[in-house]
Amino acid sequence: MAGPGGQRVTAAMVAERAGTSISTVSLVVNGKSRGRVSAAITERVRAAVDELGYVVDHAASSLARGRTDLVVLLAPDLPNPYFGRVTTGIREGLGDHHQLMLSVIAGGAQPSADDVRRIAAFRPAGLLVHAPSRSLLDELEPGGPPLVLLDAPGFEDRAATVTFDLRPGVRALVGHLAAAGHRTVAYLDGSTPSATFALRRSLLRAVAAEHGVTVLGTGHDRDEDPPCDAPVRAGLSLEDAADTAVDALPGWRDAGATAVVAAADTLAYGVLAAAHRLGLAVPGDLAVAGFDDLPYSQVTAPPLTSVALPAEELGRAAARRLSALLTGAGTPGPAPLTTRLAVRASTSPAG
Repeated sequence: MAGPGGQRVTAAMVAERAGTSISTVSLVVNGKSRGRVSAAITERVRAAVDELGYVVDHAASSLARGRTDLVVLLAPDLPNPYFGRVTTGIREGLGDHHQLMLSVIAGGAQPSADDVRRIAAFRPAGLLVHAPSRSLLDELEPGGPPLVLLDAPGFEDRAATVTFDLRPGVRALVGHLAAAGHRTVAYLDGSTPSATFALRRSLLRAVAAEHGVTVLGTGHDRDEDPPCDAPVRAGLSLEDAADTAVDALPGWRDAGATAVVAAADTLAYGVLAAAHRLGLAVPGDLAVAGFDDLPYSQVTAPPLTSVALPAEELGRAAARRLSALLTGAGTPGPAPLTTRLAVRASTSPAG
């Protein structure tokens, strides 16, 4: 902005008016003064900014540094309330050092290498990518901005990751269903090819086998013997999940399924809706469970049993991991975050 006589107001002019250095002005106007600049000096700088009408030229500053202060989260389903909890954790972890931008992948697809390249062109300080596809790292060129992958099992040896330990939650879920008398369980998978969905599917099948429980709809992974039945997958919207479940439930019921586990709570909501359409009582005729433990799962009809994934912890841990990369701290990655089972009225002893 121009000052008196049309002269452009600079940080040097603000520093002179406030009686401090240009670097101190930069800390204050960029919101990074907490713990580094005294309250009295901060107030002097802000008063000088107001008096002179100084406006920070973020674009020029970014060009000079070769990057911005932005951290970008790429995710396939940001309207999902689960991501609201993840972003809350990220914001807490980043503090006032960086600005967080959210990027929704079109069509609910998993973040791809092309998506990462497009965002990297804006010169962000760092990238956070949630639940990437298995091929992401194979298709990325080296030398991009610092990258942290969230909920990306199997990537730990190739990239900075923050993941969940799904085993406690899945073991608790299968044990709960087996104790309730369920011997055949159907599985509604997500349609996106994320590594976390693949792990949920395979882990559920493996733990169920230990309990003598058959899982339908998990598909056939590679050279498994014996092969499993064909997978049943749905998009993450309630409508798509409900339509898919309406088609699948009669066959599952004929095959003896008394419970359905969905790969995400949003899919489980679709199963609840499908059961209502088909006149099936939950949990009397059909038990239903999911993954995520969204806030809405406490108020569905009936409330939904779910494997609780600590979303805010995931966000905080990812932000801390990225901050360590940006500062060159080189700290080891955090241990996988523990999951648990939230038992509610949608599961009960089989009739």
